[in-house]
Amino acid sequence: MIQAKPPHSFHIPVMGLGFTVDSPLKVAKFGISSVISIMDDHLLEDMRKIYSQKFGIPFKEIPENQEDYRANRITAFLNLTFDIVASQIQKIKEQGLENAELLEEFSELLPEENPLKSLIEGFLASNGEERILLFEKIKELIQPGAIDVNIMTKVDKLNYDKNGDTLPREFSDALSALRGFANSKINGSVVFSAGLNPALYSYAEKFDCFLPKGNKNPEKGIILKVSDYRSALIQGKFLAKKGLWVSEFRIESGLNCGGHAFATDGFLIGPILEEFKRNRNSLKDSLFEVYQKALSEKGIEVSSNQIAIKITYQGGIGNAKEDTFLRNYYELDGTGWGSPFLLVPEATSVDDDTLQRIINSKKSDYYLSHASPLGVPFNNLRTSSGEKQRIERIEKNRPGSPCYKKFLSFSTEFTEKPICTASRQYQNLKSKQLQNGEISVDQLKEIEEKDCLCEGLSASAILSNGASPRRNLNAVTICPGPNLAYFKGVFSLKEMVAHIYGKLNLNLDPDRPHVFVKEAQLYVAHLKQEFQKLVSSPSSKQENYLEKFRGNLEQGIEYYQDLLKSVQVDSEEIYLKMKDQLQILKQELYSLKPNLI
Repeated sequence: MIQAKPPHSFHIPVMGLGFTVDSPLKVAKFGISSVISIMDDHLLEDMRKIYSQKFGIPFKEIPENQEDYRANRITAFLNLTFDIVASQIQKIKEQGLENAELLEEFSELLPEENPLKSLIEGFLASNGEERILLFEKIKELIQPGAIDVNIMTKVDKLNYDKNGDTLPREFSDALSALRGFANSKINGSVVFSAGLNPALYSYAEKFDCFLPKGNKNPEKGIILKVSDYRSALIQGKFLAKKGLWVSEFRIESGLNCGGHAFATDGFLIGPILEEFKRNRNSLKDSLFEVYQKALSEKGIEVSSNQIAIKITYQGGIGNAKEDTFLRNYYELDGTGWGSPFLLVPEATSVDDDTLQRIINSKKSDYYLSHASPLGVPFNNLRTSSGEKQRIERIEKNRPGSPCYKKFLSFSTEFTEKPICTASRQYQNLKSKQLQNGEISVDQLKEIEEKDCLCEGLSASAILSNGASPRRNLNAVTICPGPNLAYFKGVFSLKEMVAHIYGKLNLNLDPDRPHVFVKEAQLYVAHLKQEFQKLVSSPSSKQENYLEKFRGNLEQGIEYYQDLLKSVQVDSEEIYLKMKDQLQILKQELYSLKPNLI
């Protein structure tokens, strides 16, 4: 729905389970929006205890034997987050007149064009009655950054009662997470990522907080993270038929991103953003037609001037020129900056050991792995303590991980009740298959690449807050996008935000390609690997698919070549560099043939 324009043009997307779990507690008071993963209720309960102690707030544990404990834990953590952020904003409003540093700190992070910035600067330079009047205006405009939550739609395991019987569908992981958010004080949005989940999307219809009331917007919003226009239209219409409006489409690069990588069929981000730009109004109109009809059947009337759609992009942005070009040329409402914020302790929770491993890493240490039990390619860091632990376990003849949280337990290959492919139980069973000659050594190696993401992606948040994870599972798995390889050092929040807005240029690796070129390079490398697989396992169907992929990729590169001729994308130096790199990529594509690999 139509909302006030946020103070900042960027947001911090969700990263892992724990890297942004407390980001709103760090940055929302500066008007910066961020996203919490609400998939791991164990982590949220531990973090609620940590922050309750930090702020002197009574803590009462929510045990696993309590009915609906998962949703209740999520609600409790989100309520604590809401209360702390509200008190931080209230402090600025109550003490800002006497303690000008609070406003100065808020102002220095704002983009230059933000009217609130000039208002605060006027306040700081004034005195007497004028100062008081300006402060009253500022108080009306000061707002926290959005506290949004992320639900990865594929992580939706069914759960069981103490007798081992399957609980009703609404107690599955994703549905109970949504219930936890819906019942909380948080008035941000839920970000659905990783594709359409019919049961989850249908369940959202049951909560009034996602529906408009008279002329008022819904209390909570829905954001879809998508990789292309078709996905946005299909998912948006599914939700609209339920009377649910998608207030924002967050377009994410298929490969130039952190975490799980959902590659498109060779479609590059430039053409994708162009399609959104070209069809923005028709997207809104087609969704509104379905939405209005669904609400009418519920007895709710809504007019088209009540609603709006935001379009944002995230993935691999590295400097202010790229950010500005993306927002201006494609008419975006904002951008997402993820992995670079892993180097900003004031914004994310990365433990010191992992921070040093990132700083000391080489470009070759960033790679797409088979680590995820979901079977989706996963951005990984070779030098992480989690990867070190995984290899050590294999060397000790004890592959796999103890499985306590079970969020990714989906395999019924050996058992009636699903187990996780990263678990020791599953990997031992696969080892026996190797001994019996049922699978190859290479197949087992790929299985042994699976890592316990439930523990690895949450440990850092506990460690960075000076506590120990449960069962002393301290190994950290980190999932940065390939863009992070070009950032070196630890930065303050002020430095990173100034870099985003072009007030300061962080010293990035000079070999860093433009965001468009980097993604194209990743896709060409991905296609090469797929062609290589075709040599050992020939398939005419797969070969036809890869040729289609190649064609889409070629069109994307040609789109960039045409764009460079018609628009100033960047500086002359970057233009010449991009021109050469795109031509090289095009030649590589021409040379790709299964029989030539």
